[in-house]
Amino acid sequence: MNHDTYDDAYIAGILQEVRTVAIVGASANEVRPSFFVTKYLIDKGYTVFPINPGHAGKEILGRPTYARLADVPEPIDMVDVFRASDAAPAIVDEALALDPRPKVIWMQLTVRHDAAAARAEAAGIKVVMNRCPKIEYARLAREIGWNGVNSRVISSRKPLMQAGFQSFGIRRK
Repeated sequence: MNHDTYDDAYIAGILQEVRTVAIVGASANEVRPSFFVTKYLIDKGYTVFPINPGHAGKEILGRPTYARLADVPEPIDMVDVFRASDAAPAIVDEALALDPRPKVIWMQLTVRHDAAAARAEAAGIKVVMNRCPKIEYARLAREIGWNGVNSRVISSRKPLMQAGFQSFGIRRK
């Protein structure tokens, strides 16, 4: 697969299919990007498992934090990698050792490791690299567009605002 570009249907399909997400490198620090992504995915209805060995046994956003993927007590649909690219092979190896295996390995912005991605894909796991699920979800749900950020969609249609948290979502529960 060409990991330089992704079809919107591929990304949307992943975000609609997965229900449980393990965030490797999750942080309890409110100013870290991994904290924002964790909160966003929880708010969108995903079951999120923070993975951080230094924070294991504590909570991040009310969720128990685990030291490793194997410690998560239920099947993981997607592993979101918030670590440097050189950490990706070990994380992919850990994901491949799970039973059942995750459906998706998602590497965050600036994270790319083609050899690790090839190993995951050879095992039947979908891979996304150098993308953020928070950004992709918001872009595909057109949340970014109504916030004034380029969503690559031109529309004069004003969103219908409702009471409470605004989510036009791509997920169908």
